[in-house]
Amino acid sequence: MKRLLLTTVGTLTVALASAAMAADLPRRPAAMPAKAPAAYVAPIYNWTGLYVGINGGWATGDADMGPIGIDVDGGLIGGTLGYNWQAGQAVFGIEGDIAWSGIDGSRACGALTCTVNNNWLGTVRGRLGYAVDRFMPYVTGGLAFGDVEASATGLAGASDTQTGWTAGGGVEFALPANWTAKGEYLYVNLGDFTCSAAACGAAAAGDVSLNAHVIRGGLNYRF
Repeated sequence: MKRLLLTTVGTLTVALASAAMAADLPRRPAAMPAKAPAAYVAPIYNWTGLYVGINGGWATGDADMGPIGIDVDGGLIGGTLGYNWQAGQAVFGIEGDIAWSGIDGSRACGALTCTVNNNWLGTVRGRLGYAVDRFMPYVTGGLAFGDVEASATGLAGASDTQTGWTAGGGVEFALPANWTAKGEYLYVNLGDFTCSAAACGAAAAGDVSLNAHVIRGGLNYRF
């Protein structure tokens, strides 16, 4: 009986000692929850760089042959070359374009019919834009140049390559890849030259001028 009691006491002692040692062991740290992947944030669009493109639209305006006023209109289509520099949200640029033009108009001038037309039109302009990521409104202005022809039925008429000015504004949007699209308004004044009575008739002799309101769209590729 005494031996059984000692055995029982020894077994309890070993069990208590084992439990105490287990309590003293450091606990395994809890597993850290897995981090969710960071959300993708698209980079802010940068407008800096060279670009080329095409443009086309419609123009309406007025021309003068001496005292004779003539309404003119017609389509335009051509090419564009430009460069932008972006600083913060401000975008500074220079852009040039040249287009075939079908701007013309006619009206009676005495017994004759007087006509003014423009066969090609170009501009070299500065641009100042405000970038809102992939959207950029802008103002623009600079030089305009093109040919202006004045004629009267049966007479030689006159023509000249004129240099004037242009001003306007527009909005441009960045498309996927390297493409952008724009809508633009320009007022164009091509100055004036003189057509004599012998060339344009007595009723239409004097200064010849052409002014136009141009509304056009464009598609550019940025390098």
